[in-house]
Amino acid sequence: MKPFCPICANTGYRDHAGLCMDLCDCQSGHGAPVTIGYDAGEPGGDYGVVRIGPHTLYHGDAYRLRDRLGFFDAEFMDPPYRFDNRGGGAFRKSRTGADMIVAEKLDQGFDISIINPLRAGSIVIFCHNDQLPELLEYIDRRYQRFCLLGWIKRNPSPMCNKHYLADVEPYVHAWNHGHHPVGKHHDMHRWVTSGTMPAKTFKHATVKPLAVMDKIVRNMAGRTIIDPFMGTGSTGVSAIRHGKIFTGIEKSAKHFATAVERIRSAWEQNETP
Repeated sequence: MKPFCPICANTGYRDHAGLCMDLCDCQSGHGAPVTIGYDAGEPGGDYGVVRIGPHTLYHGDAYRLRDRLGFFDAEFMDPPYRFDNRGGGAFRKSRTGADMIVAEKLDQGFDISIINPLRAGSIVIFCHNDQLPELLEYIDRRYQRFCLLGWIKRNPSPMCNKHYLADVEPYVHAWNHGHHPVGKHHDMHRWVTSGTMPAKTFKHATVKPLAVMDKIVRNMAGRTIIDPFMGTGSTGVSAIRHGKIFTGIEKSAKHFATAVERIRSAWEQNETP
């Protein structure tokens, strides 16, 4: 006789923030991703759910889903930047990633109100240099403390556009009481150095390298991490590598499929004795 599960009452699914679609831990096994379902809600509000071990991936709109998923120890965001992507001169033809950014509207910014200190103990968020004034003012009024950090790129784009080279990409780590940065001494630098990820690798122009994400994940306190702009899943891969439980949201069907495959692979490798 199958043992009774008090969490799901043997239905196989547990209620998670009112969605009632997450596969219960008693059902979670190894192997292929489990597609739990697809909710056809209001126009633009529908979403699909995939469960990989204890990790949950949502194919949908973060602005509609994020608040419904409740509180997490940590939140990571790499949202669309707001910047002028024109120019480049002779280097423009070789920058296929720049055209991908425009095509996917990743140069039009994001709604800053999605940052909610009541939904996560800490947050790490990347942004364009020109977005820093607005972001820092918003963060400063909502979190106990914050720190401005940077990813130093070994192979930055050669374009300047009457500015400095984009060889340092800023990110902010903000936290409330009990969720301060953690890590060994060598993890506590305010910078991380890594090359960039070619856009052709995962057919996405702004993928963060795992060397960058590993440092960030090591600095984030707690066990649960959510990424509402998951992209191709780098945050999830790093979370799994460091023993965290990951939840991700991604609107693009193409990038969501890539994230599912990458996170499935990371989960299988992590579970291999």
